[in-house]
Amino acid sequence: MNDRSSASSQPASTIPRDDPRRDLAVARPDDDQSLLHLGIVGDTYTILVKGSDTAGRYTLIDMHVPPGGGPPPHRHDFEEMFTLLEGEIEVTFRGTTSVVRVGETINIPANAPHAFHNASHAPARLLCMCAPSGQEAFFMEIGVPVASRTTPPPKLDASAQAAMQAKAEALAPHYRTELLKP
Repeated sequence: MNDRSSASSQPASTIPRDDPRRDLAVARPDDDQSLLHLGIVGDTYTILVKGSDTAGRYTLIDMHVPPGGGPPPHRHDFEEMFTLLEGEIEVTFRGTTSVVRVGETINIPANAPHAFHNASHAPARLLCMCAPSGQEAFFMEIGVPVASRTTPPPKLDASAQAAMQAKAEALAPHYRTELLKP
């Protein structure tokens, strides 16, 4: 029996039925006033698609990273993928730094130490997908709401920065994340 005839003798699809309780999710980051824009570590992250939109399968975040921006070294037990839409960033993955440019996509495997930094003189824009979802909840707990996708977070004095860092360190384990020392 050849491959073609054996494939046609397979049972009907085992894909579950459509769930009509789930709606189409549409994100318009420059126009939709209901989207949450959060100032985090000097960057602005817009939650485009939440885990509640995807049955927990993933979350999608639009990241506006100004020159000098980017998160400190960290790791987490979920996959994280970035597609660079504008600008460029330096990514440090397991201690090795490389440059990611417009149109390129990288995937950070779960549990791997990493960080990224905008070392250029222009803002960078990334789409970040985390699978499974949950990272957006962490960002919602530590971020400061801002007006738009490109609105910079408020400047924090040393005391407020220390308080935000302490809050992030305390919450990180709850969100399967470990903040690493630079």
